[in-house]
Amino acid sequence: MAEAGRYIGTPNGIVLCADENVNGILTGRLYHGYSTEPIPFRGYEGVIRTAEALFDALGFPHKGTSDRNLHGQAHSDKKKEGMTKVMEDDRLLEQHGDMGTFVIRVQHRQHSSWQGMVTYLDRDKTVYFRSALELIKIIDSALDEAEQKGAKETGNEA
Repeated sequence: MAEAGRYIGTPNGIVLCADENVNGILTGRLYHGYSTEPIPFRGYEGVIRTAEALFDALGFPHKGTSDRNLHGQAHSDKKKEGMTKVMEDDRLLEQHGDMGTFVIRVQHRQHSSWQGMVTYLDRDKTVYFRSALELIKIIDSALDEAEQKGAKETGNEA
């Protein structure tokens, strides 16, 4: 099943390029099909905020719970005008991070979290996640494993 996860497959797919991990804070770039420019992030909070803004703008995936204002009125889940796909999936998949590259496909936003799948492109491994926290743990674990493997290969084990 070679290269089974090398696709975006959903309008809200995101490519996360992990470039550096300094003092436990991951930095890198995010790409999606609605912008040709990378979106820099610092920490997983930056990833989540950027992705949530994209999902809200697309109106997909729909939230299981609605944000409300102080008067109890729910915000609209309508797709924002001007959201036109400008980058093809093949071009998105050409992006790579220095530490690792992940394709994130959020299929549902239920229980105030995310459910979907993530593919670690460097290992061609796809894993399903049930929450944003689980997604973070999967990415962290994959990057730690890659870092340890790289240290063994270069003889720089700690």
